[in-house]
Amino acid sequence: MPSSVSQSPSADAGRSAQALLAAIENRSARVGVIGLGYVGIPLALASVECGFPVLGFDINATRVDRLNGGESLIAHIPDTRMREAVASGRFEATADFSRMGEADIVIICVPTPLTRQREPDLSFVEATARSIGRTLRPGQLVVLESTTWPGTTREVVRPVLESSGFASGRDFFLAYSPEREDPGNDTFSTRAIPRVIGGDGEAALTLAQAFYGALVVKTVTVSSPEAAEAVKLTENIFRAVNIALVNELKTVYAAMGIDVWEVIDAAKTKPFGFMPFYPGPGLGGHCIPIDPFYLTWKAREFDIVTRFIELAGEINTAMPHRVVDALAAALDRVRGRGLNGARILVLGVAYKKNVDDTRESPALKLIDLIEARGGHCDYHDPFIPALPRTRAHPRLEGRRSVALDEATLSACDAALIATDHDGVDYALVARRLPLVVDTRNALARAGIAGENVVKA
Repeated sequence: MPSSVSQSPSADAGRSAQALLAAIENRSARVGVIGLGYVGIPLALASVECGFPVLGFDINATRVDRLNGGESLIAHIPDTRMREAVASGRFEATADFSRMGEADIVIICVPTPLTRQREPDLSFVEATARSIGRTLRPGQLVVLESTTWPGTTREVVRPVLESSGFASGRDFFLAYSPEREDPGNDTFSTRAIPRVIGGDGEAALTLAQAFYGALVVKTVTVSSPEAAEAVKLTENIFRAVNIALVNELKTVYAAMGIDVWEVIDAAKTKPFGFMPFYPGPGLGGHCIPIDPFYLTWKAREFDIVTRFIELAGEINTAMPHRVVDALAAALDRVRGRGLNGARILVLGVAYKKNVDDTRESPALKLIDLIEARGGHCDYHDPFIPALPRTRAHPRLEGRRSVALDEATLSACDAALIATDHDGVDYALVARRLPLVVDTRNALARAGIAGENVVKA
């Protein structure tokens, strides 16, 4: 055969994969992170700190400017890390998505919320895939990290990318590796958490494993992107179901005069066969309240009803209503008044303690429910100076945190602890208010008890 005849597509793919693998190994591969939020920022910083040049993409130009100015924008990530990343010359943020062709590795870290009908909303993923497709070039690795239903990588993302004329496995490489961020967790940072990886073909799997292997303590490969997508859903469904269980136990035990937190603390001393989960006022965050419904939606395609998951969702969704009922009952019993016209101080509006994240926070639902029944809410949260706009609670946008002082407390009929941030003066709250409804067991952990303290 004449030497001028071109190599086969598989040979071309092999060469481009080897070239990218070499670039990953010598840290010259440029990483493009799309979506600079609670997942994208830690990933970008970890990549920079491991020696990779990083180009971060976000549609919010103000956010881009602040990141390039050295702000981390996330409370639990110090600005010093971002300043060092910028100063190293290996990090740059941009709102110009036409530059995605500059990246050798493109990682999608965009939101996957639910619609009002509680069905998957992949609009951000689809729009991002279209943007990547406009600049896609041979030899790039594209990784989806956003949580989604099994099949999204190959059934949604791949067709959009291949509409460019390039083929997965021949011209570019496609993989799925679910994010596992736990904001505010000082024990498990991005680099300390193993990564699960599923590739659309062996070359994609090898490249994704090489990249994440350079960042994290361990990589775990599975047989397909679908399996990796299912891993993420399984992790979060496990948590959602177990939280629903203890939320139901809380209700049952409360009727019996038993403290569920005491029960859980005693049960967790068993060194096997038990894992502690804790009740609360509802589910929050970008994963647990949302991800289970991605599987229930996909299961309907196979004529399967996910009764266990849906029951857990019903229990967890009902918790804010139960808390407000408990608050109203306690006001009647302790204060001799109804919720209508009462002034309630909500302590903590972040979805979990010691973070500045209000996504899906049950505290926002609590405020809406209280005010729908004629009450008025102020809130105090040292991490959230003002409430951002949210899909579910747009009317709360701009409401500001009040000071936790004598003047604030003297104007309130009760406090409702929705998020148990450290550093809050719970002793002052319990001392100055006639009623404190605690959904997190914060006062008991602080050694504070009294007839004015009600657990809910």
